[in-house]
Amino acid sequence: MSSTPITGSCLCGSIKFEAAAPFAGFRYCHCSRCQKASGSAHAANLFVPETQFKWVAGEALLKRFDHPQGERFAVWFCPECGTRMPHKIKTTDNMLIPAGVLDTDPVARPTNSIFWKSKAVWYHSPQELPQFDEYK
Repeated sequence: MSSTPITGSCLCGSIKFEAAAPFAGFRYCHCSRCQKASGSAHAANLFVPETQFKWVAGEALLKRFDHPQGERFAVWFCPECGTRMPHKIKTTDNMLIPAGVLDTDPVARPTNSIFWKSKAVWYHSPQELPQFDEYK
């Protein structure tokens, strides 16, 4: 890897990876499948060419679900803690990295939101809500 890699891991620490910039994209996805897979209003996905990605620990532990009707949709996860992990996108040479599993700042920031028409009806932009530094 040419640049200082970003690192990531699952919640229990069993699975770890590294990835190097430049990234192919960083976006929020509001599709219904990403809502289900993330348990949230959207997924925050970083994309990196597979040649700039490597597993550091736990690759053999990964479990996967390929959606039967999804051309590109898959979910790879840690069987111990359930954390969603990076996966190879079937139709490209990119790895999809769920941004929430990063341990370091990727420096890149999301550039757009896709499948906006599918966004959750209850979604409100965080800027519209009161903000607290800790649990209240």
